[in-house]
Amino acid sequence: MSKIQVAIAEDQAMVLGALAALLETEPDIAVCARATNGRAALAALGRHKPHVLVTDIEMPEMTGLTLAAEARERCPEVRVIILTTFARPGYLRRALDAGAKGYLLKDRPSAELADAVRRVHRGQRVIDPELAAEAWASEPDPLTERERQILWRAGEGRSTGDIAAELCLSEGTVRNYLSEAISKLGAANRIEAARLARAKGWL
Repeated sequence: MSKIQVAIAEDQAMVLGALAALLETEPDIAVCARATNGRAALAALGRHKPHVLVTDIEMPEMTGLTLAAEARERCPEVRVIILTTFARPGYLRRALDAGAKGYLLKDRPSAELADAVRRVHRGQRVIDPELAAEAWASEPDPLTERERQILWRAGEGRSTGDIAAELCLSEGTVRNYLSEAISKLGAANRIEAARLARAKGWL
């Protein structure tokens, strides 16, 4: 019997090792790649061609949500499971929009991960039912993707000039996007706007 090939993206080495060890105990699952940041994970998908990618959300270089969207474009045959501590409806909605087929919380029993890998590999969708119900009842994300990119960087303390240079935009354009995001969120400034958006799972 051929095994389900799984890649894992997780920036905490101890957690990465534990997840790999857990899945390797399953007779029908093999871990073919491990990565500690999103960019390395994306490269691993091309090299190892796993059936399933299990990824955290918060990672260096590329978030798990961006990774899921990139995987959908470059490796559409790979099915993505988000494994995270974030029980926020906004993150779930963004994960599904990015093409993820599973969304699990890290505090769930470990046996559920292997079961989710099997089910997602079969083409099913695996989502915590309580979180799913909460997500569809929550308010929609008002931010555009560009507003989100800029607000996230502003929330990290980057200056308007730095953000403009990184995204190849003018400083005036960056200020306009920030102003629009702040207005949509009803915030007083960019730091408060980033905090509010992060709390709702929109960043």
